[in-house]
Amino acid sequence: MKLAAFPKCYIDQLVVEHSMTVFDWIAMAAELPVDGLEMYDGFFENLTPAYLRRVRRALEERNLEMPMLCCSPDFTLPDPSERRTAVELEKRMIDVTAELGGEFCRVLSGQRRPEVSRQQGVAWVVECLHELLDYAGRKKIVLAMENHYKDNYWQHPEFAQKSDIYLEIISQIDSPWFGVQYDPSNTLLAGEDPIELLDKVKHRVVTMHASDRSLKPGHTLEELRRVEDAIGYAQILSHGVTGSGLNDYPRIFATLRGAGFNGWVSIEDGLNGMDELRQSTEYLLPYVRGGPVR
Repeated sequence: MKLAAFPKCYIDQLVVEHSMTVFDWIAMAAELPVDGLEMYDGFFENLTPAYLRRVRRALEERNLEMPMLCCSPDFTLPDPSERRTAVELEKRMIDVTAELGGEFCRVLSGQRRPEVSRQQGVAWVVECLHELLDYAGRKKIVLAMENHYKDNYWQHPEFAQKSDIYLEIISQIDSPWFGVQYDPSNTLLAGEDPIELLDKVKHRVVTMHASDRSLKPGHTLEELRRVEDAIGYAQILSHGVTGSGLNDYPRIFATLRGAGFNGWVSIEDGLNGMDELRQSTEYLLPYVRGGPVR
């Protein structure tokens, strides 16, 4: 397996405030003993070939790969023209992934809009994914669909947050250019068992996000459900050091290894800076490098 890092702790500085550039992040992350850096499409100033070559060169100069580009396509938009725009944008992100030397481009289902039924939403998402597969194949990029909670900049949570909807969607996609991005923390936020979901998708996992999450003291999952339609990521959630929360990583890695997974694991870390990222890296390295599992 290989280990990457994702700057969850700096996402607003990179995407909203622009007080940090992607080059700042690359320079900081080069201090970590990781093999690559996962990117988010909002990190980039522009998508011109010259700019993307600069990003790739900055990574290569530090012996880092860019394994996956995290995108958040919204395929549950009721307007067909807006869904078409979402598909075309994801195609552009597939291009960007290839230009940066990546192998995987994340896809999501879309937002869980109250006016969109389960049946209609599933049909739209599957239709959009099928439209992307040939293009992804031509670019030799695998679409990795995450069991997601909520993009930082969405209003509504993920349409396919619950595993039954997620599984219904991925069961209809059969392609070597499509796989699962598994995130155990997001399963917890759906009120479900991460191991139970992993057992159902383990042979389709192509990438994994590694983090630990918990509710801040004094808050409950019921409260999280009441605030989930607020813009942004719920403030009552806490991203901690990987290995310090509710996820059973020894069992997760044992299951993945037993299924033959040998891909990228990306640290999606807490909100308190490089020290926590470094601690998460130190925790995960023995597992990624083939260390002890129970």
